[in-house]
Amino acid sequence: MKNLVFVFAIMISGLMTSVQAQGTSEFFTKADSFFKTYVKDGRVAYKDIKAKPAELDELLRMAQGISVSENDAANYQAFWINSYNLLVIKGIVDNYPVKSPLDIGGFFDKKKYEIGGTSTTLNDLENKLLRARFPKEPRFHFVLVCAGLGCPPIISQAYLPNTLDDQLQTQTKKALNDPNFIRVNKNKVKISQIFEWYNEDFVQDGQDLVSFINKYKEDKLPEKAKVSYYTYDWTLNDR
Repeated sequence: MKNLVFVFAIMISGLMTSVQAQGTSEFFTKADSFFKTYVKDGRVAYKDIKAKPAELDELLRMAQGISVSENDAANYQAFWINSYNLLVIKGIVDNYPVKSPLDIGGFFDKKKYEIGGTSTTLNDLENKLLRARFPKEPRFHFVLVCAGLGCPPIISQAYLPNTLDDQLQTQTKKALNDPNFIRVNKNKVKISQIFEWYNEDFVQDGQDLVSFINKYKEDKLPEKAKVSYYTYDWTLNDR
């Protein structure tokens, strides 16, 4: 009897994983098409989406009923990264035209969305569903795009489970090798306030900010560089 229960549990688990994979597979395909259509050179065609919102609305309706498990980390992370970026776009489109996401009250911390079987704000999605569950993954900060130009640029494709690690690595390298993002003047280095706000994510295991940046930067920073932060640019990343 115990063996039968065990086999049944395995079958149910496998069935749930299969259903979950089918749901996310369609979501990733449609999200990829959406980003390819409306994102170019790190900017979003909000006006065009506002004029024809059906594709975005369908994507988010689909995402409402999808359930993902941390046991499949790549699938889980890819789903929530794409969802964050889509919800940011949704929040802007619903209030467009605006000059900045900060012009919209409660944009990050008050407005709740029904997605992935839960109700969440953008801040909670980032901090509770991603950062808190994967505390050793600082590269999230280079793929979660807040709609401001100060954020690393949004890409014109979806993040996919089978390519996620490469995509995280690529976007992190691009950001940290961008002279507008890491501003070097001899021994003085100005960096984004992202590194100030989320400092603990970048200085784990005894490393400092310079060490973290140098892991990805081709032209290494001086070990004793004088680091300061430049003001974050919240101007809308509009096309």
